[in-house]
Amino acid sequence: MSSEHSLRWKSAAVMLGVILVVGLIDNRFITWAFFSVVGYFAYIEATKLFKVDSNKLLIPLAIAWVAAFFISPAIYLFFIVLLVLASKMAYDKSITPKEFLPVLYPFASMLFIWNLYVDFGMKALVWLLVIVALSDVGAYYAGRKFGKTPFSPTSPKKTLEGVYGGVGLATLIGAILISSSGINFFIALILAALTSIAGVFGDLFESYLKREAGVKDSGDLIPGHGGVLDRIDGYLFASVMLYILLSLGK
Repeated sequence: MSSEHSLRWKSAAVMLGVILVVGLIDNRFITWAFFSVVGYFAYIEATKLFKVDSNKLLIPLAIAWVAAFFISPAIYLFFIVLLVLASKMAYDKSITPKEFLPVLYPFASMLFIWNLYVDFGMKALVWLLVIVALSDVGAYYAGRKFGKTPFSPTSPKKTLEGVYGGVGLATLIGAILISSSGINFFIALILAALTSIAGVFGDLFESYLKREAGVKDSGDLIPGHGGVLDRIDGYLFASVMLYILLSLGK
């Protein structure tokens, strides 16, 4: 095994270990603190991709994130932030439309991830983790074995066959996992499939941002893996889809 692959596996083991600890403890504050750290670094990386000043919105977003611990559903705070920023932009033109982008990505999605935990518990985060991870794994191996048709110009290494394989694997295993909690298997299939597809396009969207910014990775925080956004891109889209679908079934 090359030193690069060894480093990648070690980093992955550390990340998985942290996630397992947070999941097993299943404490509201610890989970919120974990997402706070993830969200902070994701925000910093996103501002670099969008080429906007990270300090400009850091304080208002931090205040909103702290409020999210106490307010439910926390996604309401996203709209409050937008109203405040739009008012500020109209009042003194100190904020530009481009500076709204990090509020949409990744801040709004982090609120959805937090809402997913608050409203549906740790099991929903496990569903999210498994579905998106299996989408990636399935796409990688199916793409290597059967891949012929390019999926998108944005990500030329991905193939349509790989995407089908990843979504298929994630849908099947995800549905089994979700239905084990008492949800109808057919409904669970729909939940898993749409969540997996959303994750695929979450990954594609970040690839688009990196191409537009002319960079290979969103950052270098995680040895062998790049930045935080490179690890959570699929989850940022998939969490929105899963939360909305689960909320519709309440």
